[in-house]
Amino acid sequence: MDNLKQLIAADMLAVDQVIRARLHSEVPLVNQVGEYIINSGGKRLRPALVVLSALAFDYRGKHHHELAAVVEFIHTATLLHDDVVDESDLRRGRETANAMFGNAASVLVGDFLYSRAFQMMVDVGQMRVMQTLADATNTIAEGEVLQLLNCHDASVDVPNYMRVIHYKTAKLFEAAMRLGAILGNASPAEEEAAANYGMHLGTAFQLVDDVLDYSADEAQTGKHLGDDLAEGKPTLPLIYAMQKGTAEQAAIVREAIEQGDVNQFGAVLQVIRDTGALQFTREQAQREADAACAQIAQFADSNYKQSLLKLAHFAASRQF
Repeated sequence: MDNLKQLIAADMLAVDQVIRARLHSEVPLVNQVGEYIINSGGKRLRPALVVLSALAFDYRGKHHHELAAVVEFIHTATLLHDDVVDESDLRRGRETANAMFGNAASVLVGDFLYSRAFQMMVDVGQMRVMQTLADATNTIAEGEVLQLLNCHDASVDVPNYMRVIHYKTAKLFEAAMRLGAILGNASPAEEEAAANYGMHLGTAFQLVDDVLDYSADEAQTGKHLGDDLAEGKPTLPLIYAMQKGTAEQAAIVREAIEQGDVNQFGAVLQVIRDTGALQFTREQAQREADAACAQIAQFADSNYKQSLLKLAHFAASRQF
């Protein structure tokens, strides 16, 4: 990650400048909430993908900075809305915006960020860009609804859960890579390969998040262990544990999901460990990372391609 940051440091500084300029509003609360969430210590991974993808295709303009900021605004809007829906009070080690400013302010500033993102993408003036981002935001919204429907449902199977990941999380990774390829005038095959890389990368990233909810250092991740369980989310470690555990073990996990009972976290964690569910989920994340790398194997060699390859392996092996 340090090498990646150094490689695109100048570009990401330019992206930050765009973010700060376009975040401005004449309404003080918009500025206050927007600044709070934008400065909350995120990895800026999705905007970095726009930059890396564009530069991998030898793009020489400035629109990749604008579109990277657009992607960050869309991601930030989803975080604001997610935390309200999930009633979360901690993200990245800080109070969530809804805990600080209230649910109404968080939802409305999220709406502002969505609409500002669409203003910015129109300024770029490419129909393919607008189509990509319009499709992505619509799919992400569908993913949010699917996740809501799955909450407290212990019958959710692996294909159903993977669909949520692809819609809710991986779609924006896919769009970020596709945007860079569009700007770089990639061939249709190259554009599709870049997008597929993003989809697999985003999937690996989310699967590791699922693992970290049951194994991470809270000080590193900035979130409470067991948050997913408290929200009744049937993530892959839980699904696998129910499939591979004894009837008694499956009943423990099933009841915890249905009740959202974080008091059962210790018992559920023991079942997860006994069934090897975290190792299985890590292995699935590594398969996604390998698939991501395979998608871009034929791209012209460059420092940007190498960073994308390393990023895929980081996504699957990270501990925070």
